[in-house]
Formats: sequence, C-alpha cells, structure tokens
Amino acid sequence: MNTTMMIDTLWVLFAAILVFFMNLGFAAVESGMARSKNTINILSKNFIVFAVSSLGFMLLGWGLMFGGDNPFVGTRHLFILGGDLSFYDAVLTPHVPFWGKFFFQLVFCGTAATIVSGAVAERIKYISFILFSLVLTLVIYPIVGHWIWGGGWLAGLGFLDFAGDTVVHSVGGWAALSGALILGPRYGKYGKDGKPKAIPGHNMSLAVIGLFVLWLGWFGFNPGSTMSFRHPGDVAHILVTTNTSAVAAALTATAASWLFIGKPDLGMTVNGCLAGLVGITGGCAYVSVASSLVIGALAGVLVVFAVILFDRHRVDDPVGATSVHLVCGVFGTLCVGLFAQEGVTSLSRRSGLFFGGGFALLGAELVGVLAVGAFVFAASGLVWLLLKKTVGIRVSREEEVEGLDIGEHGNSAYPDFSILEPIVQSGNGAAVPAPAGTPPAPGWVSPEAAIPVVNRARSGAKMTKVTIVMNQYKFTELHAALSGIGVTGLTVTNVLGHGMQKGHTQYYRGAPVEARLLPKVQLDIVISKIPTGVLIDTVKNVLYTGRVGDGKIFVYDVENVVKIRTGEEGYDALQDASRASGRH
Repeated sequence: MNTTMMIDTLWVLFAAILVFFMNLGFAAVESGMARSKNTINILSKNFIVFAVSSLGFMLLGWGLMFGGDNPFVGTRHLFILGGDLSFYDAVLTPHVPFWGKFFFQLVFCGTAATIVSGAVAERIKYISFILFSLVLTLVIYPIVGHWIWGGGWLAGLGFLDFAGDTVVHSVGGWAALSGALILGPRYGKYGKDGKPKAIPGHNMSLAVIGLFVLWLGWFGFNPGSTMSFRHPGDVAHILVTTNTSAVAAALTATAASWLFIGKPDLGMTVNGCLAGLVGITGGCAYVSVASSLVIGALAGVLVVFAVILFDRHRVDDPVGATSVHLVCGVFGTLCVGLFAQEGVTSLSRRSGLFFGGGFALLGAELVGVLAVGAFVFAASGLVWLLLKKTVGIRVSREEEVEGLDIGEHGNSAYPDFSILEPIVQSGNGAAVPAPAGTPPAPGWVSPEAAIPVVNRARSGAKMTKVTIVMNQYKFTELHAALSGIGVTGLTVTNVLGHGMQKGHTQYYRGAPVEARLLPKVQLDIVISKIPTGVLIDTVKNVLYTGRVGDGKIFVYDVENVVKIRTGEEGYDALQDASRASGRH
C-alpha cells in the first residue's frame, strides 16, 4: 500500500468512525426530547436501526447504489458477500480499499434511517419500525443514492450534493414525514379546539449532550466526504464552513424564538444548531465561509417557523426531525444552486445564481429536490400503509398512555426502588403472614419482644401543626427567624406544586405548557408552648414581598402524638424529641 492510499484510508476510516459516533448523539437528543416513559424504546430503536441498516446495506443496498451506470438503479454485482469486489475498485475513489468505502457509505445509510426514529417516537410499534428501517436501507435509500452518488440520472443532470443534504437528510426527512402523517399525532397532543399542546421532553441535559455529539460527528460527516486527504486545504475549508453555519444557526434560532415565542427556548436552540449543520451539508465544499454564515443564519430562523408550522398542521414530530432534516435538507440543497462559487475548493467547479452561474445549477437542484421528494414520500408511504394493514404500526391507546418502555420492552429506564416487607396483603386487604422461610426484614422486631410499660395518660397541653409552603430562596432567612423564637427543629421537604395562578407561563417549542409545577419548600412544625400567632407573624414577616408566590401557611389541630420508643403520648412525647422531630 503506497503512502497516498494509506493516508486516504486512515482519513476515510477516521471520518466514518466519527459519523458512526453520531448514533449516540441521535439517541441522546431523541430520548431527551421525549417523555421518560419512552426512553428505553427510543434508545433501543437507535441501537436496532443501525444493526438493520448494516444488514440491509450489506445484503443489497450497496449493490443497488453503486452497481453500474444504469440511470435509475444499480444492476450489476448487486450481492457483495461472496461477490467480485474488484468490480468496485474505481467506485468513489481508487485510493481506499473496498471495505473502507463500504463502511463510510454504511454509516451514512444508517444516519438516514435514524432520522425517522425521532419523528415517529412515542407511539410506533417496535416491530413496525424495524421492518420499515429494513426496507428503507435495503431499497429506498440506495436508489436515491444511485441517482446522485452512484452515477445515476441526477448526477448526469449536474445535480450536486456533496455530503448528503438530499441523499441522507431529505431521504430520512421525507420518510419521517410520511410516517408521522400516517401514524397520526400522539394522544393528548391536540385539544378539542385543534390547537397543539406542549409535551415537553424529560431531560434537556441529555438532549444538549446529544447535540454536541452530533456536532462533533459532523466534522467527520462533511469533511470526510472528500474521501481523500490529498488536499488538506479542502478539508480545512469544509470544516470551517460546517462550523460557521452551525454557530450562525444556533444564534438566529435563539433570537427567533426569543422574538416570536417570548423566551430563548433551549429546544429551539438545539434544533437551530442542527439546522445549520444540515443546511450546509450539501454545499460545504462549494460555498465560501461568508456564504456559510448566511446559509446557517437563514436555516436557524427557518427551523423555528417549520417546527411551529408542522405543529399547527397536526404533524406531530416529538423531536423536530422533519423541520431539521427535511426542511433544512431541501433548503441546503437549493442553497447549492444559489451560493456555489467556483474555485473556493478544488472540488468546486461551478457557480450558482448569486455568483454568476445563472439558473442552470439551481434548476438541476430543484429537479433533484422534487424527484427525490416525490419518490421517497410515495415509496415510504406505501411501506407504512402496507405495515399498517398487516402487522399494524401504532401501539394501543393504553400502551401509549402507560409508556412504550413497559408495553414494548417490559422494563424502565428509571426504575423505582421499593422496600419488601415479610408481610403480604390478602385479597381483602388483611395482613397475613409471609410464606414459611421468608427472612425477616432488616430491623424487624418480634411482636413478643418486650415493650416498655408507660403511663399512657395524655397531657392536656394543646398541640398545633403549622405547615408552610414557600419559595426555596427564602428558606435560610426563615430558618434563622424560627430559631430566634425557639423553633429549633423542622421537618423540611422539597415539593412541586402551584396555586390558582398555575405557576409561571412556559412554552415548549412554541406551544404553551398547560400546568407548570414549580419547586417549593414545605416546612412542618408541631408546637405547643410557642403561641401560634407568634409563629405565624414571624413567618409572614420573613416571606412577605407582596408578589404572587409568597407562599401559604396551613394551621391544623393535632389530636395526639405518640413516641414509638417509649410509648409516651401527647405533649410528653414532644419534649425530648423537639430538636430531632420539629416539635415544640
């Protein structure tokens, strides 16, 4: 192997590994933007989709994509397992071994299939998603890939798509759109008036981690599409146009959501950055850095309005995949026809409309957008409908409400922990002994054990329980004030809730969240000798601001208190434990 072949092979494999790592990014973004009860399902789909893609692309997909110069589909040497691989020596590049080229194209195929997962999340049957992914990567994706990258009719027409705005993102986006339409929206997504309701994701931290993983992977996705490192300047140029578009889109998406929604929505910023990365993918090697700044800025605004538009037209896409990959994939493809500039890299040999190239390149890009859209949307829709009529594509209403983690997989991403006692409940609710041989729970004491005999006469002192619900930031000040009047013990609980004002107004991707549970602190105190009025006045003096959310005080009569260790009751049970139990 000569030096050129070695360097090119290392570069292509390194880039392919970065693109493979994007599977983690998709899994994190999708699961973070979905509800916790569907986390296992989404993570599992992102595992299984790459496995299915690998199998489908190896069995037939590669051959359909690169098997000869037929204008519509590959027809020669379709089956690479056990086939004559020398037929593909000159495909894409002669300087990378066959399996290196195969793996690079495979991870792109897997990316297209993964895009579909997010748009159909939280209501699709697991088996139906697997079957659709197989057909997509076995047939649909390879046919489009052949038209553009395999020497097919769009390539002959002069259509340009350097790293896959149409081949990858638009294909995945059209397939996702057809699936979302045929599946229908999630239960509870739209009210009786047809207006969309917000269904917030459960973990935006995870979504942001996923974004950065995807951003990193794009530095293999776009620059790696050179398939060579013989022109380092080209690689560096593509790296910078990719990053520039991403940062511009993140800023404009944030600004757009701030202006039109009222707040800088984090979900919109995440989708905005991804929109910039998608928007530059097709033209990253053909446009200048300045043009990439404009493309990204436009993509960031476009994706915000696309998310809102799809929501309003009842296209329920939990993660915004159609807005990011379809809308911005089409936009990025058309930008090639507008912003391409001959000579910005050694790979750029034509100019678009804005740089003196006329309408020729823009016309070819437009034809490609329409042809690919019509084919993929129709073919995907046919597959979805066939699955709907056979195995079914949507889970039951009960399963959707409970969560696909339990219904489809029988487990949970966030399992609760419970204490198992050596007593079980009978059918009528009475306690019955545990089966013979059941070990006692830790700390369990036999009923026959000695219990201190004490005077059970209750003290006549009146006892009052005061519960205070308040803002968290006032706790330290209130704690000090209560200590000043002799309250030295508290029972403190972090709680969530809201009053009649329903909490703060909140939006998620432009749709209002109906009820916002706010973090509060709840203090429980039982007093006897301290006058209730003194306690209430102290609390009011500390917490009062005159604004909504100052908190509330609840006062209850306490019938009795029993100290478990000694059996003492009433005020006698409060005295020794005042510091530990918050009783005074």
